Amino acid sequence: MRRILAFGIAGTIGFVVDAGVLTALVEKGGINPYAGRVVSFLAAATTTWWINRRYTFAVTHPPTSSEWSRYVGLMIFGAIVNYGAYALCITFWDLARQNLWLAVALGSVSGLGINFLTSKALFLRTSERAR
Repeated sequence: MRRILAFGIAGTIGFVVDAGVLTALVEKGGINPYAGRVVSFLAAATTTWWINRRYTFAVTHPPTSSEWSRYVGLMIFGAIVNYGAYALCITFWDLARQNLWLAVALGSVSGLGINFLTSKALFLRTSERAR
């Protein structure tokens, strides 16, 4: 239960990063909200990777770029569901198009379960190999 709570906290922080980066890119950078979401996802995935490895799964060995790559690669499964829900929201729902954070939130909830299971598999396997 502690891991699920910690994963939820990491996800909430990731959501803030995702929505914040997306909003900045779209409103300040003039980036298309579909393309901007790819960049904001990478920022959020990097944030949640660090938090989850440190707090949710208590990985003690130093982080590596290959671990980050595996994590982001695994997050792609949840990201496909997440991005699909996001794209549907901003394509067909005016309120979400005007408030991108709402579409990011609905997308995030859509991919949550997949991301938890893939993160758990990665970090538990990585911890076992480090022993």
